[in-house]
Amino acid sequence: MEELSEDNLQEIINSNDTVVVQYAATWCGNCRIMKPKFKKLASENEHAKFVIADAEKFPNSRKLATVDNLPTFATFKNGAFVNQVQTNKFEVLNDLVNEVTSN
Repeated sequence: MEELSEDNLQEIINSNDTVVVQYAATWCGNCRIMKPKFKKLASENEHAKFVIADAEKFPNSRKLATVDNLPTFATFKNGAFVNQVQTNKFEVLNDLVNEVTSN
């Protein structure tokens, strides 16, 4: 799992087959609650790249999905946007990840 240190999510999406992103912010309590769950999914899905992007610090990365609530989770496959959810429920996030990693 990687936390963005620069606004380069597009490069990561272009260089990995499957990418799962958690859009977060430092002030977001639900983002902090979901982070260990996101890390757990990352450890269980080694063939996918898991990235945490600060939605306030990295506007270009934020534009790659529709982020109007946090946390937002988005999936990308072969460089293209696939799906997204805004949730603080592990089951919903797990379903999103399974959708993009199962084939």
